[in-house]
Amino acid sequence: MKLATRFGRNNTSVRSSIPLTNEEIRLVAPSIFAEEKHDSRSERYTYIPTIHVLDNLRKEGFEPFMACQAKCRDEGKREFTKHMLRLRHASQITTGEANEIILLNSHDGTSSYQMLAGTFRFVCSNGMVCGDTLNDIRIHHKGNVVDNVIEGAFRVVDDFERIDGQIGGMKSLTLNAGEQEAFAHAALALKYDTEIAPAPITERQVLAPKRRDDIGDDLWRTFNRVQERMLQGGVPGRAANGRNMTTRAVTGIDQGIKLNRALWVLAEKMKELKA
Repeated sequence: MKLATRFGRNNTSVRSSIPLTNEEIRLVAPSIFAEEKHDSRSERYTYIPTIHVLDNLRKEGFEPFMACQAKCRDEGKREFTKHMLRLRHASQITTGEANEIILLNSHDGTSSYQMLAGTFRFVCSNGMVCGDTLNDIRIHHKGNVVDNVIEGAFRVVDDFERIDGQIGGMKSLTLNAGEQEAFAHAALALKYDTEIAPAPITERQVLAPKRRDDIGDDLWRTFNRVQERMLQGGVPGRAANGRNMTTRAVTGIDQGIKLNRALWVLAEKMKELKA
């Protein structure tokens, strides 16, 4: 099954249960196929199109399951702007949760090649990004970019065993009602400036399960409920001026990764406190 989703004005994304083809990726993220660097880049900038890197990663067993591109107001940069791929290695394609490599890049100078570790949860079709305890690999546009990216990808794969251990630890920890509310309260403060005004939604709302598989008091499911509500939006609330409103999805690539990682770190800290 393949589903293309437009995230507001700023992002277009495609996520699939089977590897994406180049044609499917090109429809939502044409900057991955940019034929040259942006005019603002100097001669020292080593231009390697992202599709060339992706083709080489495919040869090593990595396949793309998600692609998106940030939209920008400057139409002259649209074909070069920041984009993201989420890939799985053949050894990591499982059910339940799948570990993924998150690959970021641009050809306008706004991003180096960056690789992060992530996890995709099939039950809610929601991807999460692992926190600061894991590899955050950045490769600048100079030298042997392709080989360096492939090496970085395998370094991220080496971290997947540690991710599995962290997830297992979260699943084994039960939170009481007060601890779940404290986790949700801290999560809301990550997204909203609660020192200036209360969050537009409550802890109870972000803790509410959307499906039967989300019901449970363990840290893993608590984290997933909060993460999905915070990132996907659609929760009815009340703005600071008293008007009714509905929370928006987090659409920006950078904003999504930042909040995702912060929530993961928060869950890890809760696990440490409980341990």
